[in-house]
Amino acid sequence: MNKMTCIILGEREMIAKQKLLARGIQLEVISIAWMALEFVLGVSAGLQAGSILLIAFGLDALLEVIAGGVLIWRLRAEYDGADNERVLTVERRASKIVKAILLLLATYVIVTSVINLVQHEVPGESGIGLVVAIASVVLMPVMTTMKRRLGAQIGSEALREDAMCNVACAVLAALVLLGMLLTALFGLWWADAVAAIIFAIYIGREGLELFEK
Repeated sequence: MNKMTCIILGEREMIAKQKLLARGIQLEVISIAWMALEFVLGVSAGLQAGSILLIAFGLDALLEVIAGGVLIWRLRAEYDGADNERVLTVERRASKIVKAILLLLATYVIVTSVINLVQHEVPGESGIGLVVAIASVVLMPVMTTMKRRLGAQIGSEALREDAMCNVACAVLAALVLLGMLLTALFGLWWADAVAAIIFAIYIGREGLELFEK
């Protein structure tokens, strides 16, 4: 293989990588737009219904907006031609921020859920919350698959971890639906808080990796 061939192949690889990075940025922009809507609807519905699970669902979306912004920062750095050292530095910071976000959310949900259990808070019904939760159960697995695939192709651990945020969103949406169902059908007032705690433990394990590395 002569020098010119190596140069041509290198340029092709660079162009392909740029396309993947651009796709990743576009995916994060779409993700942020949906999460912003989910935050507004989830929190407002949760406050109206008195559901800590719905509020946590909305706050999770807000934290995912932040995580998405961090990922755009990381992807943009590489897209703009930052050197490998700079990209790795941004990647490490992005990874830590995403994990810290997961840990903060888990802590909030556990504390609030325990308070609700002690005070016997009974959540009300929410049609808006139901619709948003169903939409998230459908959309988030698709978003997760796309981010994981791109993360593997780009070589970004932070992007793969951001996909975990989408998994958390899908799990929480499913728990919202389960909590609503158990409360409506069987009057299990504690189902909402218990489901929220299960969710918090699930994502908290991911956040704890921040202190293990």
